[in-house]
Amino acid sequence: MPQDQDHDILKPRRLLRGEITYAAAKEQDANILHALGYRDQKIKFFTHLYQNRELIKSLVAHHLGFASPDVCRVVDVEDWIHGSFNVCIRVDVVDPRGNGKQVMIRFPLPYRIGEELCPGNADEKVRCEAGTYAWLHENCSTVPIPHFYGFGLSSGKTFVGLDSLPFFTRVVQRLRRWLLQTLRYPVPSFYVQNHAQERVLLGTPYIVIEYIDPSEGKMLSETWEEGRFNPPWRANLFRGISRIMLTLAQIPLPKIGSFVVDDNGYVSLGNRPLTLEVQQLENENIPVDVQRNSTHTCVDSFIHDTLALHESRLRHQPNAVNSVEDGFYQTSALTVMRSIWSCFFRRSLRQGPFFLSLTDLNQTNIFVDSNWNIVRLIDLEWACSHPVEMIHPPHWLTGQAIDLIDADEYTTRHTEFMNSFAEEESKLDPQFRLYPIMKQGLENGTLWYSLALTSPSALFPIFYDHIQSRFSKTHDDPGFWRFTMPYWSFNTYEFIQQKVKDKEQYDVSLREAFQS
Repeated sequence: MPQDQDHDILKPRRLLRGEITYAAAKEQDANILHALGYRDQKIKFFTHLYQNRELIKSLVAHHLGFASPDVCRVVDVEDWIHGSFNVCIRVDVVDPRGNGKQVMIRFPLPYRIGEELCPGNADEKVRCEAGTYAWLHENCSTVPIPHFYGFGLSSGKTFVGLDSLPFFTRVVQRLRRWLLQTLRYPVPSFYVQNHAQERVLLGTPYIVIEYIDPSEGKMLSETWEEGRFNPPWRANLFRGISRIMLTLAQIPLPKIGSFVVDDNGYVSLGNRPLTLEVQQLENENIPVDVQRNSTHTCVDSFIHDTLALHESRLRHQPNAVNSVEDGFYQTSALTVMRSIWSCFFRRSLRQGPFFLSLTDLNQTNIFVDSNWNIVRLIDLEWACSHPVEMIHPPHWLTGQAIDLIDADEYTTRHTEFMNSFAEEESKLDPQFRLYPIMKQGLENGTLWYSLALTSPSALFPIFYDHIQSRFSKTHDDPGFWRFTMPYWSFNTYEFIQQKVKDKEQYDVSLREAFQS
């Protein structure tokens, strides 16, 4: 049968959002063969949650301090909010006095964060997000985050806010905190482990947070396209983001990592820097050679470990290399990225300062009012401390995808943002001034190097469009790839040949998936 006729018998397949054809799937850089399994896993997980609606009501009542779950009502499945890594279920609560409130109970999606391949990833994600909420509550109370009621782990352990505990328990805990603080001992967070027998039955971790009513604010993404051309709205947004960044920069942190809440309720910077890229790689069975309790005390070790994640993706993703030329293109970029990092980062800042960075601060995680004043930030799951030279304005200021940013257009928006930032910083008396570091970040290219590190798929276009040309104008010369490629690893050319074969086998398997 001719090839074009053979394509006609291939039926589209369902992904989490919409359908995809074989022709489109074959051109994707992502591992679509792996993603084809998400929909069945979603149905299984959602069914599990639906069948445990009564337990979910009990959990929410427990975290809000109500004795009976009858005060809670779980909304219908059609109203569940399904994001990239979580499902959010609204629960309406009416207490015995007739007072009403709404909260969200949020569950990590195990099929998106590698829970099956790396057991404990879901608990790690929840512990880190809880740690960020708890740390911000105690240290940066002006950052507009939702009220955090507590969280639970897959083991059945639940952690409840002090205000929701019974009166006597609450008094004892506050006296304990006061005594520890007086004696200059570490003080636990406001979240206390509170045992309940039925909690273990759910078997999946979660957090309980305040629900953001649409009357209070809407996601920035809902008005982004029209509003980003409105100067007064942009000014309000830039001022709001600047204030948040400056607030976080008032507290230097001792190392690079993520906050985590331990079983005794203490918050520490004791977890690996948990970014979405880490759990995305683990979800596709790509080795991440970073232990959960690993942190960094210097910039160079963090950069080396981050580049190792990119190299692991290249080695282990079955469709990572499309052709021999593509293999040259990628290995050359990684080789040079290894060797030039010290040109972008100052040795004097090698060991800090480090500040908390909201690495997933995008338009869907920012709630604004009608004039783009920030009213809430949500989804703090990927927050971690970063070197000061890796803290920059958001990359989406121009509305362009991370791998398609126009440098001239971005420079214009960056300048506008930095003017707002300078104005806000001038109102403070900071121990460490961020403005000069961030301004120089664009001028000397540190912004682009940092941005390349954050995205396994975008590293290569960012390198060739914004980094490599700072050193040489011959990056379009195939000779550059031929001379650079061998220094990536031993036997690089043989490796690339094998990766091309892996891609051919991947295409065969992908085609079979669309035939079955």
